[in-house]
Amino acid sequence: MRIVLAPDKFKGTLTAAQVRTHLARGIRRAAADVELVAVPVADGGDGTLEAAFARGFRRVDVEAHGPTRARVRSAIGVRDGVAVIELAAVAGLTLLPGGRTDPLRASSFGVGELIRAALDAGCHEIVLGVGGSASTDGGAGMLQALGVRLLADDGTDLPLGGIALGSLARVDVSGLDRRLADVRVVLATDVDNPLTGTTGAAAVYGPQKGATPADVVALDAALVHLSHLVAPAAASRPGAGAAGGVGYAALTVLRATMRPGIDVVLELGGFAQAAVGADLVVTGEGALDQQTLHGKAVAGVAAAARLAGVRCVAVCGQSTLDARELAAAGVSAVYSLTDVEPDVRVCIDDPGPLLEVLGGRLAADVGA
Repeated sequence: MRIVLAPDKFKGTLTAAQVRTHLARGIRRAAADVELVAVPVADGGDGTLEAAFARGFRRVDVEAHGPTRARVRSAIGVRDGVAVIELAAVAGLTLLPGGRTDPLRASSFGVGELIRAALDAGCHEIVLGVGGSASTDGGAGMLQALGVRLLADDGTDLPLGGIALGSLARVDVSGLDRRLADVRVVLATDVDNPLTGTTGAAAVYGPQKGATPADVVALDAALVHLSHLVAPAAASRPGAGAAGGVGYAALTVLRATMRPGIDVVLELGGFAQAAVGADLVVTGEGALDQQTLHGKAVAGVAAAARLAGVRCVAVCGQSTLDARELAAAGVSAVYSLTDVEPDVRVCIDDPGPLLEVLGGRLAADVGA
């Protein structure tokens, strides 16, 4: 029997690679001769770069500015003229010094520096995976790093950070890196929020980045102001609100094409080839809920498995989806940690052994 392992991370507990390892251990205990094929999975956020490296992308180390302007060591993946950039690896919440959020001044400047590194490497296509960002600056920092000038009334350059956009008087794109004219940019994201409004970048994701209710109002007004000076209609485009508005800057100034992050990563990871001749696909994530059905990794893997004609099951910490919803998404069965250990705290603190139990159960159920 051939089983494809394609789970996403269990956020806050295990990486996708660790989930695969524990599942494989449990399956092999139950069926030593089963053929296991691992496919790296991410939805465009953290884990995207890992997926690229696992498929032979060369690591190019880059020193850049983190979300609060401290220097950080980051990297991009390069292969055959294609670069993979993970926003979280340079402007993510996990890179905030001491974990202290700075919702008004955090910047996406480092993302632009990684894009420049891809251009320096001669890449003709850039896959920009966004998610887990610490900033709400409409992608302004990214653009500033690429040569765009954001000017105040007195002609001086605005400081970095979303709140500064409220003083924006003029956007000068004449200095935008000319090499971008010949480069295809792909915005890989599972987020379909607009830039502004009640479902926009500041309102929905600002609180996760430390924004108070007053901060959210101020940041949303700043983003509205930015959009009026760049491309007002584009503020309502799905995905414009991704990564604090980096999606907006990518879709407008960088002329990016938006694609579901999971689809991009599955292509990078060779899922279609791995599924050929497979008997089962196993995917999963920490929680299966309504968000799972809207562009998350599990739904993407299940859809790809259905296209390949392969049955798909999911593992998770816990699930709130009913059988009808799961079947509609292409998931035929769910194996939850809480089926093994009812204590959610134990599931969070030590999920590895429980995943191995689930691996044995699913192997037995499919007759491996």
